[in-house]
Amino acid sequence: MRYSLLVFDWDGTLADSAAIIVQAIQRACEDLGLPVPADADARYIIGLGLSDALAHVAPSLDVADYPKLSARYRAHYMARSAPIPLFAGVETMLETLAQRGHQLGIATGKSRRGLDDALRDAGIARHFCATRCADEGFPKPHPDMIERLLEATATRPEAALMIGDTTHDLELAANAGIAGVGVTYGAHPHDDLKEAPHRVLVHSVAELAEWLRGNA
Repeated sequence: MRYSLLVFDWDGTLADSAAIIVQAIQRACEDLGLPVPADADARYIIGLGLSDALAHVAPSLDVADYPKLSARYRAHYMARSAPIPLFAGVETMLETLAQRGHQLGIATGKSRRGLDDALRDAGIARHFCATRCADEGFPKPHPDMIERLLEATATRPEAALMIGDTTHDLELAANAGIAGVGVTYGAHPHDDLKEAPHRVLVHSVAELAEWLRGNA
């Protein structure tokens, strides 16, 4: 086994949530009379910590008003009528990886409450031995999330792999001294991901599962 610990991002990697997040960001900005970010700008912030995300998507907003924008975003995000689905094939992939003996983790820009709710809704919490969220330390791409997961699982950096759909995920991996795999079906486009540090880019969950089967 080359990588005993496989760390997944959540939004855009396991959960098909990028479009919902983008719409919630845009509607929140609209509510406060702010310029509505283009889809690409809203997608860019997925995975970042709250302050970094708001500074990018609403640069004219006073820091004192960040809670207002955050509250409007949460209201729109929570207004959806159904739980956000996993990408097709994700649950089978996770079950197979766990059966093969890999430890599975999550490093996400979500809050702890948000991730716990998402894992409960998806019914896959049992697969993960350790998770780390943006409100528990330094956000991506600071290496803190990975460092804490390595510590929690007693894993050496060379035995860990980060899988994510954004340049923030791949930069997180590089900053923590572990390998990274980029998935192009999520928030950030292929051309951006190929400029970030990575072992490989894959284009579907099926391709990811196959690559992990042969290389992890």
